[in-house]
Amino acid sequence: MRRIYFLVPNIAVTHKIVDELLLAKVEEKHIHVIAKRGTLLEDLPEANLLQKSDFIPAVEQGLALGGATGMLAGLVAIALPPASTVIAGGILLGSGLAGAGIGAWVSGMVGMSVGNRRTKEFEETIEAGEFLVLADVPADRVNAIEAVVRKHIPEIEVEQTEPRVPAFP
Repeated sequence: MRRIYFLVPNIAVTHKIVDELLLAKVEEKHIHVIAKRGTLLEDLPEANLLQKSDFIPAVEQGLALGGATGMLAGLVAIALPPASTVIAGGILLGSGLAGAGIGAWVSGMVGMSVGNRRTKEFEETIEAGEFLVLADVPADRVNAIEAVVRKHIPEIEVEQTEPRVPAFP
């Protein structure tokens, strides 16, 4: 899946964009609209906390860093006192899992309080009254979706397209 960012000038055009995306068979759960705080979005699909914050990337980073730190701590723990192989494996596994869990939790809490890095460049435009529409589409349909939207709404600006999921499994 890839995420397409459309910067839209007003709510009427935003309704057209969402309608075109729905007609192009993009599910509503894959369409997110970000607007200035206090703006009524009527029946438009509003972006939730996962799209407005850095929660998911922060959890991913915390999971990796916490797991690595836990594994290092486990290696230090088994290197110091003489321990059997079974106990050493348990210590490594336990410390790795504990580190990953704590790292993901702490990073997730921090990520929820930080605005989304990818939408940060649009903050001024959003505060000026424009709307940001995020659409998650399969990678092979990105150009087709952009073409459909541009055909019906020529004034639309496609700002950027990016992977929604990490490149690694």
